Amino acid sequence: MPEPIAGDVWRYDYLWRWQHERGETAGRKPRPVAIVAVLVERRAATNLFLLPITSSLPDQARFAIEIPQIERRRAGLDDIPLWIIIDEYNHDILEESHLFDPNARIGRFSPTFHASLLRAFARAARDRRAGRVPRD
Repeated sequence: MPEPIAGDVWRYDYLWRWQHERGETAGRKPRPVAIVAVLVERRAATNLFLLPITSSLPDQARFAIEIPQIERRRAGLDDIPLWIIIDEYNHDILEESHLFDPNARIGRFSPTFHASLLRAFARAARDRRAGRVPRD
């Protein structure tokens, strides 16, 4: 089983913030997500920070980054316009997750593109523009 690492793209039952706010606890379908960060705690818990990838054009109020064609190819994604939503994320603990499929890796973004995602995510988190959706 490949271990998830920052910069990877996986299929995951992403739970949107609006679904969580309505009391839903499960994502409606597996979708591609970007693993923006993987943090291992002292107790050996692997924290995954997952950003949704969508083909729906985000509205102006959303903080999103369009995925360049070359990065879509590198990551094994469809060759259609796609965006990574930066202003919300799912947080999951790998060792406790019932949602993370160890066989659902799609591909990987380049280190340069991943670094730009990480910077954008860190900026959104610092400015309190990135909403956490827990997956426990």
